[in-house]
Amino acid sequence: MNSTANADTRKRVETLREQLRHHNYRYFVLDEPEISDAEYDRLMQELIALEEKWPELVVPDSPTARVGSTPLEKFETIPHSVPMLSLDKGFNETDIRAFDQRVLRGLKTETDIAYTVEPKVDGVAVELVYRNGVLESGSTRGDGYTGELITQNIKTIRHVQLKLQKIGDLPYPSLLEVRGEVYMDTEDFSRFNQGRMELGLSLFANPRNASAGSLRQLDSKISAQRPLKIFVYGIGRAEGLDSNSHSESITILKRFGLPVNPLIRTRIPIDGVVDYYHEIDTLRNELPYEIDGVVIKVDRYDLHRQLGTTSRSPRWAIAIKFKATREQTRVNAISVQVGRTGALTPVAFLEPVSVGGVTVSRATLHNEDEVKKKDVRIGDTVLVHRAGDVIPEIVKVIASERNGSEMIFEMPRLCPVCGERVVRLQDEAATRCVNNACPAQLKGNIEHFASKGAFDIDGLGEKLVDQLVEKGLVATVADLFTLDVETMAGLERMGDKSAQNLVNAIEGSKNVRFSRFIYALGIRNVGEFVARILAERFEDIDRLIGSTREELQAIDGIGPVVADSIAAYFEREQNLRVIDALKQSGVRIIQETPAAGTGGNLSSKTFVLTGTLPTLPRKEAADRITAAGGKVTGSVSSKTDYIVVGESPGSKLDQARRFGVEVIDEARLLELLGG
Repeated sequence: MNSTANADTRKRVETLREQLRHHNYRYFVLDEPEISDAEYDRLMQELIALEEKWPELVVPDSPTARVGSTPLEKFETIPHSVPMLSLDKGFNETDIRAFDQRVLRGLKTETDIAYTVEPKVDGVAVELVYRNGVLESGSTRGDGYTGELITQNIKTIRHVQLKLQKIGDLPYPSLLEVRGEVYMDTEDFSRFNQGRMELGLSLFANPRNASAGSLRQLDSKISAQRPLKIFVYGIGRAEGLDSNSHSESITILKRFGLPVNPLIRTRIPIDGVVDYYHEIDTLRNELPYEIDGVVIKVDRYDLHRQLGTTSRSPRWAIAIKFKATREQTRVNAISVQVGRTGALTPVAFLEPVSVGGVTVSRATLHNEDEVKKKDVRIGDTVLVHRAGDVIPEIVKVIASERNGSEMIFEMPRLCPVCGERVVRLQDEAATRCVNNACPAQLKGNIEHFASKGAFDIDGLGEKLVDQLVEKGLVATVADLFTLDVETMAGLERMGDKSAQNLVNAIEGSKNVRFSRFIYALGIRNVGEFVARILAERFEDIDRLIGSTREELQAIDGIGPVVADSIAAYFEREQNLRVIDALKQSGVRIIQETPAAGTGGNLSSKTFVLTGTLPTLPRKEAADRITAAGGKVTGSVSSKTDYIVVGESPGSKLDQARRFGVEVIDEARLLELLGG
């Protein structure tokens, strides 16, 4: 047997790959197959056999990658070079025309603007990165700035081109970031759920949840068995590719062989946009996949740049939602929940009803004014819908169904959790518990503090937090860092191993990025985006604490309400004591940008981490590289400067060697970091 493949074998392998790519495109993108499924399977099996016999012939963009690969231990994260921001929302024709007027005012023109419009597919947003025409990575949207690396799962989607089609003699762009939506057809979803039911497995509520769950499988072989599809709808960053408008980009994506929704309409005036919205709304129930509205985008990219973005969304695009499906049900009870800010929220417990494919049994009533405005009573028959097709909400009471047994709801005058008095400030709709030691607030604060966008403490769930608070083991979030294995092991459903894992997770969270630290504090009106703005503006927490309302309000993206919330938080001595206790417990806040005087010694350098490092947790290593001006990515490419290798490295090390990337260990990394 030859130790290496001969020229004929190499030629046959490449021929098979080209044939399979061609037939994938004909079947999954054009819906015009040229061969039978049996013939396709024969070609695929032949290629699999040849690659197994001669592993040196395996390449990342081979069609065999769609079968799935070795399961991962966890998903790594990867930053988006251009943020995948969410879109502002509207709900009717009036909102469409209001958006057009905002665009005209922003551009200081009265000339009609050309728009591109498309159905808003109810799926999962992803980004595909191609280098020189070959798919390098795939990731989820995540928080818009950083997503989870799901490359192996993306490769299993037949509609995704692992290698772009050539456009004449033009070279591939050196870099192309493509945005898209992964979804399931409704019929495929029904068959998929039917199969799970026959196996006695839990069912997914809707196609979107099934798509999200399929993309987050650590074993890509499972993802490969799921009927996932994708529509691409735009470009993030591109190098070596010229495009002046969104409509041009759509044409380019089609020519590269990527699946674009055939219902997209390009370069139409605002009246055409309104007509399109009504047309798609009429077609909605006839489409083979679920949509929840349309997306409208200003077509020209130079106008995008003029309009700009807010901290959360672009000013040149909007999502216009359709009216949600409404269903009738009964209010069995109204209860009050206390949140981490002390706000009392009435919640209606409903007779379970299916709304838009999702079983709804609860609906928020927001506040006391909302209950009175809608006159919702216990025992009422009501219409419910999912606001924005997501959040269950009571639309109105069907008063004609009342029989006199209904009970009027009254907001409690004492906190239902701690029994202390509640107040309602003159300028607020919310009724609040004023007891800072209220267990409900403390529990909510701890859960928020440990959440993924904050300190990201794995294993600290709701039930465990309940025990910690109820047993008096934690009085503030800083007390989490005083917990030991012996104490934790004594809690219900916690053994020695689980306790040790949790203590390790708490200890491992002590090195935290500045934006995450700010977000973890739970300041009212300060979400992840505002926390990131603050972290970029202030060099450390002490400087932020000493800032004035006027100084905060002068920051782009922070208005008077948010500025007042931040200032008020740091004026409370109790909050300052908690921050000081966190510092004393060993929490180390890592700056978002190179510290003054360091010069960002790793500026423009790209790193990949693989394996377990001797002393540095991966998260700390990544944060220190970022703090020094470097960039950490989840996949190896020709653009990677260093791969940092620890114990039990994965396949990334082999990839790095093929690309000629410099291999270093932890000691060398510390040298580069300056100690």
